[in-house]
Amino acid sequence: MRLSAALLEIIIHYFFCFTCYTTNTNIMDSFEINKIVASILLIALLFIGIGKISNLIFHVDKPETAGYKVEIPESGTAKQIDDTKSETTEKIDIASLLALGDVGHGEKVFKKCSACHVVNKGGENKIGPALYGVIGRKIGAIENYKYSKALAAYGKEWTFEEMNGYLIKPQAHIKGTKMAFAGLRKEKDRASVILYLNQNSDNPLPLP
Repeated sequence: MRLSAALLEIIIHYFFCFTCYTTNTNIMDSFEINKIVASILLIALLFIGIGKISNLIFHVDKPETAGYKVEIPESGTAKQIDDTKSETTEKIDIASLLALGDVGHGEKVFKKCSACHVVNKGGENKIGPALYGVIGRKIGAIENYKYSKALAAYGKEWTFEEMNGYLIKPQAHIKGTKMAFAGLRKEKDRASVILYLNQNSDNPLPLP
């Protein structure tokens, strides 16, 4: 439609120029001019008509909203993420990981944690809970320590696998925990700390 209007405008413009020219030069009489005018108008009307017919034939209704709407169920999403994380934790070859560790090295690495935790028997809670006998203990079990709601409601035990996942990055493993420790990236460091914590217990868990 825009093309037809532009074409009509061009035709009228050239016709106006042509009329002025013929009037000044007196080359054509009025009858010849009328024939030319009729021909030009007929051509313009044909172009406009063809444009309208094309619009009717090839008309496509545009949707009010572009694109596709993807429905994502809200309920159960968080649970699916937690289940996936738990499956990943269980799939770790913990025996191979612990084989990388050394109790002496774990004692050295644990110094990073000593500002917030004690691991010796009878040690008091500090910023974080006392960790003597933590391996194999229920998570959030010390009664005289105020855990975060996330940790208190976690409902699992500190298995080798759980402790490994937590030490990688605590806030990512249990979202909502108030422990601000960045985590231990090296597998040897994590394995060594786990062995060191397991040793500091009245009943160390047997290694896998």
